[in-house]
Amino acid sequence: MRIIRVFPSQTNATPTDELCAFGPPGLFDEADEVHVSVTFTWHREKAERLAEQWRHVAPVKIGGVGWRSPEFPHGDPGAEFVPGRYIRYGYTFTSRGCPRKCWFCSVPLRDPTPRLLPIQDGWNILDDNLLACPRPHVEAVFKMLQRVSREKRKRVEFTGGLEARALEDYQVGLLADLKPRPNCFWAYDPQDSYETLASAAKRLLAAGFTARSHRLRCYVLIGYTLMTHSGKVLRDTFDKAEKRLKDMLDLGFTPMAMLWRPETREDAKYAPGADWKGFQKRWARPAIIHANAKGHA
Repeated sequence: MRIIRVFPSQTNATPTDELCAFGPPGLFDEADEVHVSVTFTWHREKAERLAEQWRHVAPVKIGGVGWRSPEFPHGDPGAEFVPGRYIRYGYTFTSRGCPRKCWFCSVPLRDPTPRLLPIQDGWNILDDNLLACPRPHVEAVFKMLQRVSREKRKRVEFTGGLEARALEDYQVGLLADLKPRPNCFWAYDPQDSYETLASAAKRLLAAGFTARSHRLRCYVLIGYTLMTHSGKVLRDTFDKAEKRLKDMLDLGFTPMAMLWRPETREDAKYAPGADWKGFQKRWARPAIIHANAKGHA
């Protein structure tokens, strides 16, 4: 079956083969089906326009973790993972789901416990919470990563994020045993305790990771206006955001500011302004972050 995959935007993870498209169809496009893949919730309106444009070519399906529908109000949970179909070869999912039930995240509403998938080769892990998976699965994933890294001569990356709260000592060893040392992207989310990140950093540094290598990265959510399950509204400020970022830097992580974006039209009025975007850029590039840190030392 000839399937054309249509993407509202292009990122480093987006496939680029001849059956990928990023806009309206051309005069000579032909397909048996058209799949519009939505990664981010703010691309839903563009995805709907693309689906309407492509329906004249072939039957259209819309899906992806950023898509909301009556059937999947919290996002498409996804079925089988096919390498290279909706994300570029090298990126892989070995599980979906997370048990944490964080009030600002829709993942546990789709998959409240890790859903294990067949382990497909790759060197960039995108799982929602790999470290929360059962130990046999985690160890099998790392065995695959060791082999693929050696065969493909690729550095392993965990750009899907790693949770410090889930980190067990045996997992520290698995991470440290990967050669070359992997790029680990941890997360410091609004509900996370500083002590949890501090404990993770201490154990990772003791296992041989170094702060100067910049292999220990940390996503830090900034600019948010969020409502907890109890109805309490949390609003970020520049001072609070900068403190969280500097705290991670002091622990040995290289922080990476992630600018919050509203998922619903009702929350659009809380969208961060241009000043937040400028702030985020200063905390998104390791070279700038560490140069500024030296300048203020």
